[in-house]
Amino acid sequence: MKSWSLLASATALVALLAGGCSTLDERQREWIFQPSDRSWGNSESLTEGMDHVWIDYKSNINGETVRLHGLWLGGEPETADTPVLLYLHGAKYNVSGSAPRMRRMHELGFSVLAIDYRGFGKSTKALPSEESAREDARAAWTWLAARHPQQHRYIFGHSLGGAIGIDLAAHVQDESGTIVESTFTSIADVVSSFKWGWLPFGPFITQRFQAIDRVKDIGAPLLVVHGDADSLINPTLGKKLYDAATVPKQFVLVQGGSHHNANSIGQAQYRSALSQLFRMKDPSVASGAAATVEVKVAPALTPPPSAAPVLPAAKRKTQAQAPMQPQAI
Repeated sequence: MKSWSLLASATALVALLAGGCSTLDERQREWIFQPSDRSWGNSESLTEGMDHVWIDYKSNINGETVRLHGLWLGGEPETADTPVLLYLHGAKYNVSGSAPRMRRMHELGFSVLAIDYRGFGKSTKALPSEESAREDARAAWTWLAARHPQQHRYIFGHSLGGAIGIDLAAHVQDESGTIVESTFTSIADVVSSFKWGWLPFGPFITQRFQAIDRVKDIGAPLLVVHGDADSLINPTLGKKLYDAATVPKQFVLVQGGSHHNANSIGQAQYRSALSQLFRMKDPSVASGAAATVEVKVAPALTPPPSAAPVLPAAKRKTQAQAPMQPQAI
């Protein structure tokens, strides 16, 4: 009787979803983004020493002025060899919740700009959407490029931010590389991986985040990182996303890594991958030394081929063309 009730409730929810498109779209945006101005734990205190950044631009979506709040860690790059990173966070909480991961990326050699999309933190109050988050990411990239035109610039996205980052990389031509962590192929695939994923939710998804399609259009090297213990985004989705990319790429599966700590416990694997794929110097070793950490891949997944050499910037783009409420992603 209990099982039947659950099935009946789920079936009724499908019918409800088919009812009103406007309400459906708003509910999905709320479920997927879970926008908030709250900090995660004591993360606000972890932003000490970071600079607050404000990015103002006019939205092409509604013609209104948008103000994005961000955090900058790293100061002015000293040379053209110092890379800068645009950090795009996942769902729930605000940019201060990304402070620990920002610091770890800084330790890997990047100066880091992290932003809040509309609806998060101190940015313009609005219910975010896939379209608005993409526009915010592009505005932040334009801001970063204008201030650091000589630096190698990279895109980083965690979870939902990875799908946004892949879309950004597919539309710009001046990125040196893209890094995604705990990211998926599409929202439909994520929903299908849930307990009741066999129900016909697909046709009613308005916020699709089809990263699997966008990844084919990026033109710079791609690093895909996933924890093998990720219970929210199945690591097979990260591997599938990696497989679809046509650029020089590398897949790193962090043993014991969850949806939230793969960046922390996989730091050594990050160092090795950045050296191998992006030819980045490891700031933790003496000049002239090289990182020698092995990148491990779980036996359950096919090990990725060795990363191909990084293509010259001028050639990258031309050769590249060849109603379950989710948790925070």
